[in-house]
Amino acid sequence: MVVESLITPWKMENKPTRMAFFGFLYASVAIFLGLWVFKAYSSLIMVFLATMASIPLIYNTIKIEEEKGKEGLGERHLLKEHSRAVNAFMFLFVGMVLAFTLWYIVLPSHTVTTLFNSQTETINDINGRAIGFTINEKFSSFSNIFLNNVRVLMFCVIFSFLYGSGAIFILTWNASVIGTAIGDFIRQKFSALAGAFGFSNLAEYLAVVGLGLTKYIIHGIPEILAYFTAGLGGGIISVAVIKHDMKTKKFEHILLDAADLVLISLFILVIAAFLEVFVTPLIF
Repeated sequence: MVVESLITPWKMENKPTRMAFFGFLYASVAIFLGLWVFKAYSSLIMVFLATMASIPLIYNTIKIEEEKGKEGLGERHLLKEHSRAVNAFMFLFVGMVLAFTLWYIVLPSHTVTTLFNSQTETINDINGRAIGFTINEKFSSFSNIFLNNVRVLMFCVIFSFLYGSGAIFILTWNASVIGTAIGDFIRQKFSALAGAFGFSNLAEYLAVVGLGLTKYIIHGIPEILAYFTAGLGGGIISVAVIKHDMKTKKFEHILLDAADLVLISLFILVIAAFLEVFVTPLIF
């Protein structure tokens, strides 16, 4: 496969920032192929195509991480090794978010309406859940957001276990939703600025872009980090089962490794929910 040969897991872990470029490339190609071949269903097709482009790399990386779990490394050392893969996955995700955001901003309105239709519906459903202003309402919102994020995390684990690198579909979908939210925020602000000041004040437009990105990455990055961490844990178990490692004594170590990753991801979700409920509203 051409896409599979572009970068290897070893290159990815050694130079993780490159993955932002590949995430941007995968999402951009998926967008234009979706519009070209399946325009009416492009909001979902582009997610599938971007996922398909990422699967070979994600799966091969998970296989390597599973092998590390059999080497008898200490838990702290093993988690440090896994963090290199998670770091690279995060840059892949960021690249996808940037691509979805950019094309939401620059494409014509009628194209954007079709291309991001499903994502927009999802955002409207989320926005229907208003965050309260009293302490009790905030804690209620914190609980609801945390439990919803845990549900998504469990899907990541299940998809990774059943499909090896299946969690990448959920994460690519989330990238498209976040990109849509950021793009819509920036597009609305651009429209307001253009009406008030015209197109001469470049600093104002750049500030809007920064504001739009910051609004969602404050809590979005920890959430996605948790999903990738849990997905890696599920994927490691999946690969171990496929390779029949469950019949060996090392499988217990692999299970402990995966359990550590899931527990860490749950802790990160607590932080993400706190940021979303108590920090983001103070800034925006």
